[in-house]
Amino acid sequence: MKIAIFGQNYQGNTEVIVSEVIKILEMNNVEIIIEKKFKDSFKEIQDAFETFTTHDQLNNSIDALISIGGDGTILRATTFVRDKNIPIVGINTGRLGFLATVQIENINLLINKVVNRDFTISKRSLLNLQCTPRNPDLVDLNFALNEVTVSRKDSTSMITIETYLNGEYLTSYWADGLIISTPTGSTGYSLSCGGPVLMPDVNSLVITPIAPHNLNARPLVIPDDTEIELRITGREEQYLVSLDSRITSVTNETLLKINKTSFQVNMIEFKDEGFLKTIRKKLLWGEDRRN
Repeated sequence: MKIAIFGQNYQGNTEVIVSEVIKILEMNNVEIIIEKKFKDSFKEIQDAFETFTTHDQLNNSIDALISIGGDGTILRATTFVRDKNIPIVGINTGRLGFLATVQIENINLLINKVVNRDFTISKRSLLNLQCTPRNPDLVDLNFALNEVTVSRKDSTSMITIETYLNGEYLTSYWADGLIISTPTGSTGYSLSCGGPVLMPDVNSLVITPIAPHNLNARPLVIPDDTEIELRITGREEQYLVSLDSRITSVTNETLLKINKTSFQVNMIEFKDEGFLKTIRKKLLWGEDRRN
């Protein structure tokens, strides 16, 4: 078995966690490959481990990728995994952790389950973005696991987002921005803007306006095979487009086309750490003793 390790060294206990993960994997005779920048941030990790720096250096010989960090780290990990069908499991050293569900105290138990293949796969849809005219920042990494967002730039003035679904006019949102979210991303930015929570296996997307001027502009759930076209205008010459945590500037009148990618990302789920338990715990459902 061969397992890749990727992470971000933001927390003070990250090195201890990485050492523990490596120890468990070595005890099970697992071959280890570590993202080079992450490995170089620790003095204690041996130089003997194989490293990778680009997605091309990961292939189908990798049985799983362990992400060490928060949900943002998993979003970055997908840029390495892409369409290779490598299952991802996240160890949560961040705060909330809807995607990185392995808690520090459960590392030993759950990593052993990965090694013994005692898990199920949750297939997650992604969004693809096409930009006309072509934007060089949106060519290679033109996909998102959570959401594609358009928002105003360098101004407090709202932008107008002309929206079409499968070529049919929907509306023109007058707002600070617009979020197109996958089911996975429905617990992220979209949720904080009043969007609904979707189960990961639902074949739907969510369109959520950000601070709309018209209070009748509500989040909309649409089929995930819908092609969404956006054309943005505003007082400034540019606006912002973000794909998960990656952001760039785009000129007004640029046509954006958003649809579901042809591939999915495989997330590892454990029997006792499923989606329903995660949202119940993270959103504190049932904690109000008045119920």
